[in-house]
Amino acid sequence: MVENKAGAGGAIGAGEVARSRADGYTLLLGTTTTQIVNPAASPNPPYDALKDFTLVGMVSVNPTCIIVNPGVPANSLKELVSLVKANPGKYAYGSAGPGTITNLTGELFKLQGGRLVMEHVPYKGGGPAMQDLIAGHIPVITPILSSAVLAQHRAGKARILGVNSDRRLKAAPDIPTSIEAGVPEMRVQVFNAVFAPAATPREAVQALREATLKARSEPAFLQDLEKAGAEAFAHPSEEKFLAEEVARWTQVIKATGFKAQ
Repeated sequence: MVENKAGAGGAIGAGEVARSRADGYTLLLGTTTTQIVNPAASPNPPYDALKDFTLVGMVSVNPTCIIVNPGVPANSLKELVSLVKANPGKYAYGSAGPGTITNLTGELFKLQGGRLVMEHVPYKGGGPAMQDLIAGHIPVITPILSSAVLAQHRAGKARILGVNSDRRLKAAPDIPTSIEAGVPEMRVQVFNAVFAPAATPREAVQALREATLKARSEPAFLQDLEKAGAEAFAHPSEEKFLAEEVARWTQVIKATGFKAQ
């Protein structure tokens, strides 16, 4: 049974799982937001992401991207940075909401672009932000890459200038990474992973892990991920990847003064 617990960037649902019975039957599909951003950016987080959960297995990784309205006079990320620098305060960026990973993407872009002056316009989700971008009401948005975002890019209704990942995606090999495009350290990869409450028996965690790894290698699943602009998790060490992401994002959040909602 899947139960969607919305609110506070996923913190409400994650908190309920952290406090649930550790019997292997209540799990969390956690993300970069629930396991890293919320705990690091909240003054009083409702759970400890490292102590209250056991990692069952990573599932997939989705990067965010930087996308502009076709009317914006910038055909590359370098040109966008130059444009914003030449017009401080003129260009704003939209996100899926305050305190989200897309909001953090925008703040990281401002920092790595040379402390750009851009107002943040929060929306109630990525869909409304994309609609306003296409309509020309907002010049730049920083959404999580998806099949819908790629479709708008390919239709010419929006233009992706950079994908915030380590390497180009199989689903969009023609689009450069933001690092390639000239913005250093512009890497925002949103992971999806299965977590169990910390005290879940080792045998249960192992059984769940084997099921997760099996599902992650299914050809149909991999095909669906690629169509959506995501990729199966492929880092050699899941625990090391998680620890590195916690350390990196904690530094970014501190440098930008980012606050979770």
